[in-house]
Amino acid sequence: MIRRTTLAALSVCSVVSLAIGCGNANDGQGAGGASFAGVPWSTGGNDNTGGGASAGAGGSVGGTGGTGTAGSGGASSDGSGGASSDGSGGASSGGAGGMHSGSTGGSSAGGSAGSGGTSSVGSGGTNSGGTSTGGSSGSSTGGSGGSSTGGSGGSNTGGSGGSSSSSAQLFRPDEPWYTDVSAMSKASDSDTIVQWLANAGGWGTGTMKIDFSMEVLHADASTPFTKWTPTNDWYSPDCDSDDMPIPPGGALEGETGYTCTTDGDCHLIVIHEPSHKLYEMWRANQSGGTWSGGCLAVWDLQKSYTTTLRGAQCTSADAAGFPIAALLFNADEVAAGHVDHAIRFILPNSRIRHGSYVYPATHATGAASGGASAPPYGVRMRLRADYPVSSLPSAGARVVAAAMQKYGILLADGGNIALTAQSDRFTTAKWDSLLGASDLAALKVQDFDVVDMGSTVPYTGDCVRNP
Repeated sequence: MIRRTTLAALSVCSVVSLAIGCGNANDGQGAGGASFAGVPWSTGGNDNTGGGASAGAGGSVGGTGGTGTAGSGGASSDGSGGASSDGSGGASSGGAGGMHSGSTGGSSAGGSAGSGGTSSVGSGGTNSGGTSTGGSSGSSTGGSGGSSTGGSGGSNTGGSGGSSSSSAQLFRPDEPWYTDVSAMSKASDSDTIVQWLANAGGWGTGTMKIDFSMEVLHADASTPFTKWTPTNDWYSPDCDSDDMPIPPGGALEGETGYTCTTDGDCHLIVIHEPSHKLYEMWRANQSGGTWSGGCLAVWDLQKSYTTTLRGAQCTSADAAGFPIAALLFNADEVAAGHVDHAIRFILPNSRIRHGSYVYPATHATGAASGGASAPPYGVRMRLRADYPVSSLPSAGARVVAAAMQKYGILLADGGNIALTAQSDRFTTAKWDSLLGASDLAALKVQDFDVVDMGSTVPYTGDCVRNP
């Protein structure tokens, strides 16, 4: 029996899902090899402090690296090319969906994208282009550096909402979304699950599409912490009630500001750099100067989490219990030529297995209604190694597909638009001409294998938080 209390009577959606669970979630930024401002284990790359990507004459050098650094090449700062001009990027409305009921979620306005003068990843040496990160990424250690020549290319202020650092590794490198699964065994029931999903209609819209509506904001020491009122979408003990750092000039998922006008998921995602914490809130809203919101999950970016992350049977701002930002890919990563983490994907509730989940997920929802052969929450699907990635229509699509072959995609929420990317509002590179909403439409569910999942966990909803 689910033992959960809310601060008010459960909403209709909550009664249906008995845990966070209403429809379309799509989110924003991921991990990679270059350094992230203030994260101590990412020492080799370009240190962005949230006010915009650094650029200009010198470039940065890779130094001795360390786990999760840029590897042998080091990260280069913006050179004479600079990032491309703003692209449409496109915000998707997400409909009335959300991370919990089975609503249709709407379609992504997507937009194409472009990176202008960014160069691709090098293995070291001198790199004169755009926002490239030099060298291999991930958990390689150090190397000889390889400085970038960085011309006079200007810096990007990123707006007062804060900038997103390119290929930033948010969490410690031992977290499961950074695991290379390219050589991992295929699950014994992979063919059964894939065929079931194909028969059920495949991806939520019938083809693999990308929603570019998720925002990832950065807060510094000057950012005020704001009190907020929990709504019926806040659950005990799953959710946190900490005050929230909210930078001026930012925006919610799918919105132009902090007011949730669409009745969508309206995720609010903020990286507080001084404390090395990630704040993710579902269905946030500012109205008349006051704040309210649903489930808040606060993640410690310096912590090595156990298998059960924040707690067994516990949700987060995403239905499966994951940190959203860690699974999002952004324009800076893609422009740099590599995405070094697993990618978040979603399916309609009717295509998600009912009553169980698999690690690294820590939660499922009552709204999931798929049969015993449906993919469960937490399933990791991997694009097959022999897929002709070169046939995809854009360089950005090829970069994302390569990440799917190496790190896979993790089932994180219920909804329709399969993949979620970060908006380019606060990134240096822009999606215009880099990656379009339908550039991965050729990828069918039959092009994926299910990675060995281990044992399934019966879903009870009895959250037990970890210390």
